[in-house]
Amino acid sequence: MNSYLDFEKPVAQLEGRIAELRAAAEGDEVDISNELQRLEKKSEALLASAYGALTPWQKTQVARHPQRPHFRDFVAHAFDDFVPLGGDRHYGEDEAIMGGFATLRGRKVVLIGHEKGNDTESRLRHNFGMGKPEGYRKAIRLMELAGRFGLPVVTLVDTSGAFPGVEAEERGQAEAIARSTEACLALPVPMVATIVGEGGSGGAVALASAERVLMLEHAVYSVISPEGCASILWRTAEKAPEAAEAMKVTAQHLEKLGVIDRIIPEPLGGAHRDPAAAAATLADTINEELDALVDLSGETLRRMREERFLQIGG
Repeated sequence: MNSYLDFEKPVAQLEGRIAELRAAAEGDEVDISNELQRLEKKSEALLASAYGALTPWQKTQVARHPQRPHFRDFVAHAFDDFVPLGGDRHYGEDEAIMGGFATLRGRKVVLIGHEKGNDTESRLRHNFGMGKPEGYRKAIRLMELAGRFGLPVVTLVDTSGAFPGVEAEERGQAEAIARSTEACLALPVPMVATIVGEGGSGGAVALASAERVLMLEHAVYSVISPEGCASILWRTAEKAPEAAEAMKVTAQHLEKLGVIDRIIPEPLGGAHRDPAAAAATLADTINEELDALVDLSGETLRRMREERFLQIGG
């Protein structure tokens, strides 16, 4: 069953009507196929209209949609032979950040990403995708393995931010994020990062400091959440829509600003409406980017990363 966002209410009403007609027509000899076809076309047009004019705040809502595919969904639909690796060899395992060896379109890669979970139990287990120091240290360990074995690194970023709890700070959260960012920049192998949902603050940058940074069409990427920004500037989270507009959080804004390199289109109505199709497009795009990078030397790749980040804001 679909969960509808506020701006999707007209679509929800129409799809509800279509479902009612389908149910009523079961076992009935009356042919309503023409009427169903008309309503389905109208629903598709409404959906295209709504998603063709989303505000930054509405895109933020889409990026946070409870049915939006996460790391494990993309692994299931886009990657083969995933072998998860756990632990940071210092403190423990952090399930907010997952990673391991995988195959993408026949190519061996090291895959790392945030996992938010899709129900109450899994969201708690994965800490809503908010990584702790041990998660970022695990990512560093996997990146070092990638460099040792000459495997490209693919990251799928989807976090509201790194975990801000006291225990994370006690275990060196800031240092772990900084070291993870450093590990990305120092990689001697190709790295392609994709913001697939939320790209929040340093928790996202620590896995996205690549020579090629991509975003799904309705993902968002920002230094702070719109609610957090609004709370600081206006002392109220109710100003989050205005904050999202001012912060330029969308893929379309960030491509123009040179913060990201490419936008990956999503199925009509967002990735949550067809996760398999979204994953297939993502896999093809990442594979295409890797094709252009695999023959470059480690020195060239490091210089590319340095240049792309130094030019931001220039």
